[in-house]
Amino acid sequence: MAKPIIEVKNLIKKFGDFTAVDGISFDIEEGKITGLLGPNGAGKTTTIQMLLDIITPTSGEIRIFGMDMRHSREAILSQTNFSSPYVTLPQNLKVWENLKTFARLYGVPDINLKIKELAEFFGIENLLPKLTATLSTGQLARLNLTKSLLNDPKLLLLDEPTSSLDPDIADRVRKLLLQIRKERGVTMLYTSHNMAEIEELCDRVIFINHGKVVDDGTPAELVKKYGHEDLNDVFLHIAREGEMKASQNS
Repeated sequence: MAKPIIEVKNLIKKFGDFTAVDGISFDIEEGKITGLLGPNGAGKTTTIQMLLDIITPTSGEIRIFGMDMRHSREAILSQTNFSSPYVTLPQNLKVWENLKTFARLYGVPDINLKIKELAEFFGIENLLPKLTATLSTGQLARLNLTKSLLNDPKLLLLDEPTSSLDPDIADRVRKLLLQIRKERGVTMLYTSHNMAEIEELCDRVIFINHGKVVDDGTPAELVKKYGHEDLNDVFLHIAREGEMKASQNS
């Protein structure tokens, strides 16, 4: 078994009286693409924000690359990157200025060449001189994906990265992710509501609901376990079960 890149133990995050993440534990193996799945409000984004040290856990432990996040934040984040269409980059900067700023923060060598290569792949060369504030939702999603690969990360955290993309661009993104996993061994934690996409990309999936891990396994294992035809039916089954338990406990 490959060594774990992410190790999460008994992770809890409370906002006042509300518990967003309720004692979850999981490992993510090196070189694997793992789906973190659940309905809206399940705790996925909060979990990713704790893995990025954007918010501080109430309790629990996070180790990435074998290092404790509390003591080795800079070393961990230098090898990590993140993409989400819901993240707002500085709007008053031009696209190339945003990319150059992030590249400098990550200490990227030969910044202009790196930006050129990634911009060509994601088809945003014509956007580089434009103000970020003028971009459409889909264009912003491609910009965020471009930003996430500037530092050749060993770990990618991807929060619904293709949700705003046209089908052809989304397909190119999925192919790229599989390519960099194969060629560079990049580890990825991936959230999406597109179960066909998850089945295409993910070696393993972790289902969470109401802040708790409720099941995990390969897509094929979970489809077989629940006796459904595909992962979308499994998702709906787990979501319904979670709502029933929540109503019984309320």
